Amino acid sequence: MRKPQSVNSLEDLGRVRLSKSFFMRDFLYSEISNFYGIPNIPDDPDLAIQACTKLCTELLEPLNETFGRISVFSGYRSCSVNQTGNEKNLRCASNEANYAGHIFDYRDAEGYMGATVSIVIPWFADKYEQGTDWRAMAWWIHDHLPYSDLTFFPKLAAFNISWHEQSKREIRSYVEPKGLLTKPGMEGHDGDHSSWYQGFPVLVKPKIHNKGYKKIINIL
Repeated sequence: MRKPQSVNSLEDLGRVRLSKSFFMRDFLYSEISNFYGIPNIPDDPDLAIQACTKLCTELLEPLNETFGRISVFSGYRSCSVNQTGNEKNLRCASNEANYAGHIFDYRDAEGYMGATVSIVIPWFADKYEQGTDWRAMAWWIHDHLPYSDLTFFPKLAAFNISWHEQSKREIRSYVEPKGLLTKPGMEGHDGDHSSWYQGFPVLVKPKIHNKGYKKIINIL
């Protein structure tokens, strides 16, 4: 697929179904894009679709099936959108740091593919507001899903979740206790964390039944 050059071709990109519950359009909204009038359109739609399909099928879809509807707060960023966010101190890292992160359509310096989104799980946001520790969700994801990076934020228990071809399995937070929670080699990284998330639902693995996105998954 070429980079969209018209409304119709951009609509076609948005209609690409990535998994049971998600379409590419779900990841193209950006406040920075809207406010500054900068198009948020991938230079390489095919790579963006491949990376985001992996993100959806491996991580977002199981969360959606298990906890109920999840909300995407920050998804794909074009290079120009991300650079503007970085220059204006809008919580965007540099473009180079965001390749294979929020910039889905560029591989990182080592040539690997990846994608990052910021999400809120309303089911957990309610628990968090009532006093549940953010680490409960962090350890649940760590024990159940093949994530690469997680970063938790104070508002609504929102967090960044990343899929990457070379998974790092690292968790950080801007919520107390701030900093690094775990990474490979740290004590407890491979231990039993089930005591943190007692009462959480059992992982529900989504079934693939739509030929359209099943075909996409099979070519990755």
